[in-house]
Amino acid sequence: MIDIEVKLPEKTYHIHLAKGLRAQLGTSISRVWHPRQIALISDDHVAPLYMAELHAQLLAAGFTVLDIVVPAGEMSKSLTTLEQIITRLAAAGMTRQDGVIALGGGVVGDLAGLVASLYMRGIALIQIPTSLTAQVDASVGGKTAVNLQTVKNIIGTFKQPDLVLIDPDFLTTLSQRDLVEGYAEVIKTSILADTTFFALTGKITSPADILGHAEELIERSIRYKATVVMQDEHEGGLRRVLNFGHTIGHAVELEAHGALRHGEAVAIGMVTISRVFVRHQQMPVALFEALLKRIEQVGLPTSTDLVAAPDFMAHLQNDKKNQQGTLNLIGVAAVGQPFIYPVPFVKLTDFLGDI
Repeated sequence: MIDIEVKLPEKTYHIHLAKGLRAQLGTSISRVWHPRQIALISDDHVAPLYMAELHAQLLAAGFTVLDIVVPAGEMSKSLTTLEQIITRLAAAGMTRQDGVIALGGGVVGDLAGLVASLYMRGIALIQIPTSLTAQVDASVGGKTAVNLQTVKNIIGTFKQPDLVLIDPDFLTTLSQRDLVEGYAEVIKTSILADTTFFALTGKITSPADILGHAEELIERSIRYKATVVMQDEHEGGLRRVLNFGHTIGHAVELEAHGALRHGEAVAIGMVTISRVFVRHQQMPVALFEALLKRIEQVGLPTSTDLVAAPDFMAHLQNDKKNQQGTLNLIGVAAVGQPFIYPVPFVKLTDFLGDI
């Protein structure tokens, strides 16, 4: 089993990564938590596959379990769903000594994490991510959030888990589209990290390759993100580089109204902003072409007409990375050399040009 320690100023926790870990989840959790009541939160795609098995393991380990299933998809990241879940926790008599487990992808992880951070001013949390997006990104680092109307992730907290348990075997039940969209976050991390990781993603040419190299791809992604988070837990500086592709990607995702997955929008965002930085001679053409090849060879989208939508610039302006009228855009000058480029919003249209 691969064990990655995340050591923060006020908390240290571990990420366990291993094929077959699914069969030992209850035992792993019992080593971290004493018997308590657990709200096990999942969605209606993941729950039929894995919830009963985990529920039984938790009961065998001495826990009491409250199953909560929400509709799959971004629409569940809402204040309405948040209130419904917290109401159920209160009705079940959960206390500050109890805990929440997130079993699912990024939406479930964000939502369950926010529930845990708010209920009774904070109860314990464990993340069990089942999608590639969640395993390499969403479950690590402590960000939680729900959306507010057309503003993505605007209501949230930083809530670090007590434990993250990752089994690459969960990925075998993903659709090809869901697997590939998660791989966009892996490509992003590889270009931010180092030449060894970027060379590895250069060898991935199909969804089958993603599954074949899943454990190494996940481990390298987590180690890089953990290193960044340990230096900048609350995104005051360095951690902003993890938003490469996300500023434009989030605007595209909102404008798509569910037609694009998060990773698909991020792929478009990476290509779009990189093309802009190439035009401004801040990113080498060869590096842009290498990034583009990695995105194209697994079938991820690279462009969309949605960037010309009437509300697109408004989505950028409402982005939480907009600080007093300045948007921090992320570029990459060389593999392992990301940079933060602040652009006043009044100059953003001219800077982006024809995207």
